[in-house]
Amino acid sequence: MVDVNNKILSYADLGFIDYKEAWDLQYKIHSSRVRGNVKDHFLLLEHPNTYTLGKTADKSNLIENEEYLKEKNISVYDIDRGGDITYHGPGQIVGYPIINLNDWKQDTHKYLRALEEIIIRVCLEFGLIGKRDPEYTGVWIEDRKIAAIGIKVSRWVTMHGFAFNINTDLSLFNGIIPCGISDKAVTSLSKEINKTVEIDFIKSLILKHFIEVFEYNSIELISKDELLAFELTLTN
Repeated sequence: MVDVNNKILSYADLGFIDYKEAWDLQYKIHSSRVRGNVKDHFLLLEHPNTYTLGKTADKSNLIENEEYLKEKNISVYDIDRGGDITYHGPGQIVGYPIINLNDWKQDTHKYLRALEEIIIRVCLEFGLIGKRDPEYTGVWIEDRKIAAIGIKVSRWVTMHGFAFNINTDLSLFNGIIPCGISDKAVTSLSKEINKTVEIDFIKSLILKHFIEVFEYNSIELISKDELLAFELTLTN
């Protein structure tokens, strides 16, 4: 059983991974976390070009046709997180916390605000003032959205998480109405500071602030190979 008095975070950098593969992996870790067989996990990664529609999404917000999807090699998934449609792709850091909120705060609203806080703190390290919008979940630079958030919480254990635009090809947001919001733009860290940013460096900042916000005592690093091998043990 997990010792809740010593909060240890298991962290894995999955690099570049297919959306469905990461989604399946989340489910297996989530199931094991619910049973108390593993510690909290935090996964950082990038996906190939993907549009995902949350459980309350308006399908008309996918505005491009099949020809466009094939040309840009974009996969489309209907998934079980909250929120509308969003884009994932290279140059965007996606974070999947699989954590038990019983060991932090049993409050999904505070959890969403905490995820926003992590992105806001990273932006501040580059002199950017990230802010919240009272109407929409996510993080904004002025009226431009730099990070989208969509979660699922089951038995107080979280899934899904955030998508933080770093060196993202923002033109691929043109195929959708991002998060169903038609009157606001999207942006990226590199666009805001006018230079390409090292993805691994940003991951290190995200991890640092994640540990601070969620009050972990220490972390254990898990390699991608170790985590995928662990996935096999969960299926046996």
